[in-house]
Amino acid sequence: MGNIIKGHVTETHTATSQLDASFKATDDDNLVVISDYPCRGISEPMFRMGEKLKGLSQEASWWKVCSLQTGTENYIPKNHVAKVYHGWLFEGVGRQKAEELLYLPGNTVGSFLIRESPNQRGVYSLSVRHRAIKHYKIFRLDNSWYYISPRLTFQCLEDMVNHYSDSSDGICCILSAPCLAFNSTAPSSVSQAPPVVMRRNFTWRKVNHSQLVNSDNQSTADSRHSMVSYGVRSSIAAYLSIAEEKDRKSRRKKKGWTVYGMPDNSNMERENTD
Repeated sequence: MGNIIKGHVTETHTATSQLDASFKATDDDNLVVISDYPCRGISEPMFRMGEKLKGLSQEASWWKVCSLQTGTENYIPKNHVAKVYHGWLFEGVGRQKAEELLYLPGNTVGSFLIRESPNQRGVYSLSVRHRAIKHYKIFRLDNSWYYISPRLTFQCLEDMVNHYSDSSDGICCILSAPCLAFNSTAPSSVSQAPPVVMRRNFTWRKVNHSQLVNSDNQSTADSRHSMVSYGVRSSIAAYLSIAEEKDRKSRRKKKGWTVYGMPDNSNMERENTD
């Protein structure tokens, strides 16, 4: 909750570096691409605007990064990325670039970011997507508390975000989610299950074994759309061939059987007594 104060408050833009450093120290090197690299006019981009990256190391004016979406590792110039803290505090992002990021797919009404001025450390603004992108200057008091409206102050930026996530309280709408929050954050390590393909039912006993084995002149496409693999088809065909041979032998044996009828002794006895 914010602290409600009365009267005029002196505006100050002096940053307290120690507080800013402690506020950011809890985050690893999380980055977001703010400009396609390479530019589309040069070649197909390796990293696209809005893509989330993990910073691996810094070398002069370059970052060695790993894409959290694709797993790709490579180098990207520092001016093509912005550091992101707590998922919503973007370092060194200007007004225009904030609008471009908030208009990316996946962001909706209430998507937001707090951006630190690229020209002055410790100076922040809140950018919110509504019918249009709205920008709010965040001021700081002498005691380092923050506010958008002088009647409501916050000890830290996180308190401000929490408050406006519960109530719009003078801004355009409630903060719903950080900018790019719905982008995939990591390549999946578990492969997805293959799609289920429904095939018509059939009876194995009605299948001719010659249909299970590809002939020499059978097309590759026909082989590809067979119900089972070549090895399995060969095994089944061999089994059915043996079964058919046994069935033929069994039928031949049955045809050679002679059925003898036993005389009815009771009838013979009645004939002898008559």
